[in-house]
Amino acid sequence: MDIESSYNKALDYLYSFVDYSLKYSSELAKAEFNLDRMFALMEELGNPRSKYPIIHVAGTKGKGSVCALCASALRVAGYKVGLYTSPHLLDFCERIQINGEPISHGLLVELVEEIKPAVARIPKLTTFEITTALGFLAFAKQGCDAAVIEVGLGGRLDATNIVMPKVSVITSLSYDHMAVLGDTLAKIAEEKAGIIKRGVPVVSSSQKDEALEVLERVAKLEDSSFTLVGKDIKFESLSSSLDGQSLRIVDDLRLSTFNLQLPLLGSHQLENAATAYAALKVSGLEISDEAIQKGFAQVKWRARFEIARREPPVIFDSAHNEDSFVKLRETLETYFPDKKAYLIFGASEDKNIPGMFAALKPKIQRLIVTRADHPRALEEGRIVELARQAEIESEAVSPVQSALARALELSAKDGSIVLSAGSMFVTAEVMKAWNNLMSLRGGRQPDEAISS
Repeated sequence: MDIESSYNKALDYLYSFVDYSLKYSSELAKAEFNLDRMFALMEELGNPRSKYPIIHVAGTKGKGSVCALCASALRVAGYKVGLYTSPHLLDFCERIQINGEPISHGLLVELVEEIKPAVARIPKLTTFEITTALGFLAFAKQGCDAAVIEVGLGGRLDATNIVMPKVSVITSLSYDHMAVLGDTLAKIAEEKAGIIKRGVPVVSSSQKDEALEVLERVAKLEDSSFTLVGKDIKFESLSSSLDGQSLRIVDDLRLSTFNLQLPLLGSHQLENAATAYAALKVSGLEISDEAIQKGFAQVKWRARFEIARREPPVIFDSAHNEDSFVKLRETLETYFPDKKAYLIFGASEDKNIPGMFAALKPKIQRLIVTRADHPRALEEGRIVELARQAEIESEAVSPVQSALARALELSAKDGSIVLSAGSMFVTAEVMKAWNNLMSLRGGRQPDEAISS
């Protein structure tokens, strides 16, 4: 059997287990999340997650960017770095990366075959639990000497929360997955604070008071030092353009100041950079300021205000809750103050769609409503009705490939932005459609996008 056939069979095996990412929020709320299965699976596999130091990152928004920044800097510092994130955009193996590259399809096949006997001995394992174990195993087998691990959902009962990290990081907290994590910021913060381990230092992005009180209380109970971005680590913007932005870090703990360059756009990425900087400094891992500067300057992280074309602009973004739509509007106003957007939009059934619409309405020229090939994707008609209530002009176009074609057609007439946001699944399909279009036209390849 060729590698691709074996790879597809491996994916079929992984998806034959319960995959909560495909479940409705009502089913997710009733799920039996606990860490016993993961601890048992790790024992069966020889505890690979204890073979290397780990930076563990939770949060509502920004955790993927913080992970990517940390991993990039560690790689420049000479570490062989594992990076575990979710979900993927274009290929499943993006979830498990080593030194900035997804593991090969062949390696995933080998790891799946290796893990099958252990999985068979442990009932009720989920797709995410098995995938997480594959990540830990891959990093150990490939000789990684550091790993950055992103929490999947929440923190306290997330499958990744079996690690004893060098530092626990909590990025910006806002309302998301409320059926599972709770309907107040305090409840959400309690779940995220579940990654805090006794005596392990904590780094937090700036938080609203309600969330901050919880994080500080839990850190104190666990006798963990607490570094707060915005207070202990300050930052300020120096310059910004479509080519990237620069910032100054003021480290009050180490009485130092230095400048950083970022290819990632948006003011929220400045805070993510300051959070990643603090995490690296607190981790105890040996890394110089120069390695942090170089690593941050060359970081790649797809679908974060990623400009695939400048004129007329085509932008891929991962915003999928009200808070991230506010940040998306601010970023659009910064870089494209005189332009509105044809927004290719789809969302999962549990999202606050009216809140997202209210946040971005001033920048929306027209909504192109579509539906990703995903069981939790909301029907186009329901989104169109919500758009009507918000007094936003809209039309439904499916599949996603046709929605992109329609947005590009409209943009060609008036120069407005083509923007994809609202659902990672929709944006992933828009990116695939764009890549196919570029290939057909002999245009720029995906890795030549301006802001990764």
